[in-house]
Amino acid sequence: MKLPFRVDLKGKTAVVTGAGGVICGAFARALAACGAKVALLDINADAAKAVADEIGANAMAVKCNCLDKQDIQKAKETICKKWGKVNFLINGAGGNNPKATCDNEYMFPDTHDTKDFFALDESGLKFVFDLNITSAFLVTQVFAADMVQTGGNIINISSMNAYRPLTKIPAYSAAKAGISNFTQWLAVHFAPCHIRCNAIAPGFFVTNQNRKLLYNEDGTPTARTGKILAATPMKKFGEISDLTGALLWLADDNASGFVTGTVIPVDGGFSAYSGV
Repeated sequence: MKLPFRVDLKGKTAVVTGAGGVICGAFARALAACGAKVALLDINADAAKAVADEIGANAMAVKCNCLDKQDIQKAKETICKKWGKVNFLINGAGGNNPKATCDNEYMFPDTHDTKDFFALDESGLKFVFDLNITSAFLVTQVFAADMVQTGGNIINISSMNAYRPLTKIPAYSAAKAGISNFTQWLAVHFAPCHIRCNAIAPGFFVTNQNRKLLYNEDGTPTARTGKILAATPMKKFGEISDLTGALLWLADDNASGFVTGTVIPVDGGFSAYSGV
């Protein structure tokens, strides 16, 4: 794959969760292209395997439910048996759920026949928090245990929702705010162990999860796309390659060895724009 620059990650063993997805699959490719051995964890084994097969010998796909600590531990044992201890972790597993999504942006007193805030399903709320926060918590517990002795690097995937909550998706917005806070907590807690912890907060990128929200079936942009681009000073969606530079900078101890506890927005200016 084409990289903006290369860093030396030889000798690193990396785990990427949610690696069957668009963003984290690209992250796995980038790390492997720089010499790291990369384990791609995903509950969708076929999706992870497709990316691993594309990468080649430096990659392995491991089916893993990141909400099951025993399953995560089994994945760790598989990886360590082949490559030794893990010293690099990307917590990318996450997402939203329709049960935790409102139909409308605003609540009005005469709102009827829509899924409003009061109609959101408790199970959907819990699922979204578990998928984003609990998974990162459990995966970090398992893989950072070895890093305490050897040092390491943890990168979490936050979101623009952590800076400015988007309409309709209260659970996902709150969960990603939690990821940013958790990143800072981990950075402080693990600092004496020489473990750095940072996060990347993507702005708006077209992925498998959000494509139907951004484009109609005929390929025309939705009204939500219009609002997003109007609030993004660069007036475009990001390309997945736009995230690679931030990833490689944070991955390289020589380039960012004194950087920990940060959340890096890659958003075309969205977080800086007030709308006026």
